[in-house]
Amino acid sequence: MGEKIYQSIIAVMEDVGAIGKDKKNQQQNFMYRGVDDVMNALNPAFIKHKIFMVPQIIDHHREDRTSAQGKTLIYSVCTMKYTVYAEDGSFIETITAGEAMDSGDKSMNKAMATAFKYACFQLFCIPTEEMTNAENSGKPVDPDSECHELATKPANTKPSASRISKKQVDELLSECDRIGKSEKAICVLYKIQKFADMDQNQYKSAIKNFKATPDKPAVPANPATIPPENADEGLPWKQ
Repeated sequence: MGEKIYQSIIAVMEDVGAIGKDKKNQQQNFMYRGVDDVMNALNPAFIKHKIFMVPQIIDHHREDRTSAQGKTLIYSVCTMKYTVYAEDGSFIETITAGEAMDSGDKSMNKAMATAFKYACFQLFCIPTEEMTNAENSGKPVDPDSECHELATKPANTKPSASRISKKQVDELLSECDRIGKSEKAICVLYKIQKFADMDQNQYKSAIKNFKATPDKPAVPANPATIPPENADEGLPWKQ
């Protein structure tokens, strides 16, 4: 394969040159390079040196998020591969990721455009982006020109453990029979009504305690002296 692609990329870089940061993000008060200037510089350079880019989505992900104002936002992340071809068929590949949020249906469009912008930034040392924002009356917007402030997540929030399975319940009942204690007595220790109410963490704790408890005596020494209502008291377990 020829090496025309390397010469063409260098030639594009020489033609495009530097692009100043003349646009301002009003929300976070920083300057960035405008999409129109970048696209206007790249397009004629690509045509002049006969190169083009072919995009391919490798992976993508979407999820809903909430802004600080309670507004629903769609958050998208995509991984893109760009193949840059020269006129002799030689090419190089570059992979980059893009992410974006939007209150409408443009988050994936923005994410792909952001990935393209930074692929060009890394390859040609300049950024570019062009996308349509439904809230901006169809005008092209650069992703650096807007920000979304997300709602704060509650502190110390932990996912609840899932309930145990029927097989695990049966295992606990079998252990109760082995040591001679009732389900009710064990459940009192975990502040639940029945084994089926246990979560996985409680189950692990119970099994650990069961394994450390010896089998019940084959014949009680003097069963008549133990009142039935007190037979399950005095368990030495700790959760």
